[in-house]
Amino acid sequence: MAAAHKFISQFCRSTHSFQRLQRLPTATAVRCSSFLSSRKVAPREEYPEIEIIHNAPEWKYVERLLPQKTVPKPIQKAVYPSGWKPQIASANPDLKYFVARTKNHMVPVYLQTSFRGQRRITVIRRIQGDIWELERELRVVVEKARDGKLCASRVNEMSGQIHFHGDYVDVVREYLKEKGF
Repeated sequence: MAAAHKFISQFCRSTHSFQRLQRLPTATAVRCSSFLSSRKVAPREEYPEIEIIHNAPEWKYVERLLPQKTVPKPIQKAVYPSGWKPQIASANPDLKYFVARTKNHMVPVYLQTSFRGQRRITVIRRIQGDIWELERELRVVVEKARDGKLCASRVNEMSGQIHFHGDYVDVVREYLKEKGF
């Protein structure tokens, strides 16, 4: 701001004419983000002609590109190339707990990082039933992955979640897949 004021004062001293000062370009801001500053609606004749067709034969090509409203059921195969396995835990009724899949048919095991990636917490969500029994079983699996070292965990019965301190997403996910979840 001070540089602009200095430039104008030097310009006025050198020319001794206010006519040149009036010819300086001024910046005008055009704001088109509000209703009042937007363009007015033109007469209908100025817009191109359009025709609305219902149930056109070409519409089937457009529907292919639109996102689906629901996630389809996966196609049954013996082995999937990605390593994904369908949920079959409903066939094992002697378990006292159940881990529901997400709407995309994925196992709900996540990694939360905080403190710039220094703290890693493995979170298992969507648990129903006896959450304490599942925590005991997962604690054995996690401690086995830690070579017998103890592991801190937190159980939240209200939200149906178990938290393990550390990055054990792959270990827990594979264990749940083996159990059929």
